[in-house]
Amino acid sequence: MTLTAKPARLTTAAATFEADFKARLHWSADTDAAIEQRVADILADVLQRGDVAVLDYTQRFDGLAVDTMQALELTQAELKVAFDGLPAAQREALQAAARRVRSYHEAQKKANGESWSYLDEDGTLLGQKVTPLDRVGIYVPGGKAAYPSSVLMNAIPAHVAGVAEIIMVVPTPKGEKNPLVLAAAYVAGVSRAFTIGGAQAVAALAYGTSSVPKVDKITGPGNAYVAAAKRRVFGTVGIDMIAGPSEILVLADGSTPADWVAMDLFSQAEHDELAQSILLCPDAAYIDAVQAAIDRLLPTMPRAEIIAKSLNGRGALIQTRSMEEACAISNRIAPEHLEVSSSEPHRWEPLLVHAGAIFLGAYTSESLGDYCAGPNHVLPTSGTARFSSPLGVYDFQKRSSIIEVSAAGAQALGTVAAELAYGEGLQAHARAAEMRLTPVPPMRGNP
Repeated sequence: MTLTAKPARLTTAAATFEADFKARLHWSADTDAAIEQRVADILADVLQRGDVAVLDYTQRFDGLAVDTMQALELTQAELKVAFDGLPAAQREALQAAARRVRSYHEAQKKANGESWSYLDEDGTLLGQKVTPLDRVGIYVPGGKAAYPSSVLMNAIPAHVAGVAEIIMVVPTPKGEKNPLVLAAAYVAGVSRAFTIGGAQAVAALAYGTSSVPKVDKITGPGNAYVAAAKRRVFGTVGIDMIAGPSEILVLADGSTPADWVAMDLFSQAEHDELAQSILLCPDAAYIDAVQAAIDRLLPTMPRAEIIAKSLNGRGALIQTRSMEEACAISNRIAPEHLEVSSSEPHRWEPLLVHAGAIFLGAYTSESLGDYCAGPNHVLPTSGTARFSSPLGVYDFQKRSSIIEVSAAGAQALGTVAAELAYGEGLQAHARAAEMRLTPVPPMRGNP
């Protein structure tokens, strides 16, 4: 049977556009009750039985015939062997990508990741101390595809931030280890790595076992079980975000070759049947050309079946009245990846305020950002770019307030603090401030 991919064809001029648009855009981040209950059971089991439970689930879900956790830990020597065994072109590409990702995140750290302080008029020192997390866990997907780029994007900013220990978990179904993933762990400076995945890996990182150390934060995307597990362990550890299916929105003025745009839509659709690819363009003839390119190029794609399901189920080609309207709709969507495929990208960029990453100009394919441009490819999905940011150095740091009050400062601040504390009925708070005053006033009764 011949595969076809027909994204929904919409126009903002249609009376039914709003309803059609919302129906196509809708995706629920909620997992079903069966997944939630299964994940809860796995987390509780790992918390109680530790390594034994992790081994059980790894044997069951990944099909690995192993009896010890030591068999699931990758040594630094194994990572180096994987790196050394890559073809020269892959080694060089991996190192080039790592250099660019590290350079970008080092610039990010210098921009806003340092401690600071100042003295006020009373000689009181106020500031903020920025320190790295001690230990983080990075989850690298390993089911439908292997993602060495995810290793770089999670481990390198943690390394730049100064995290002392980076623990990687990656599922290896049937024991198949991807050498590029292992080599990426070597290049990125991963401290320890375990071939475990799913909710049990999240539980092991969150709670710790006799083999897997407990971490302070877990980052990295995964399937519905991983997302549900991260949601449940938040509070015990930090997490980066709850990731949904991948998304791309192409905002086009018709000046980019239609084949390029069609392939950019494919680049997200090939991830997952639930991935979303949307084109916004005011030129109907250009949208026709993109659909024709989709029809022509789809049969050449190894993952054509996944692409077709994604485009048929969640894709859309939307004709707008203008580029300005396209920008407004883009802000409503708040996409993970936003390509401004225009001859004047800087004309439209100021109008775009909600997106995980913005790719300007026809030559800036989203795939360059995925692998080697430098900025992080772990991005907010499902409209959360309205309030969330890409993964970065700041996700691996924490901030402590610094306060050193001088004797003169205590006189000014003490009366203010005492007045407010008495007003709240907290006499010990008030008295602690008043004892630093000269002379010490008598303690008041209840307000």
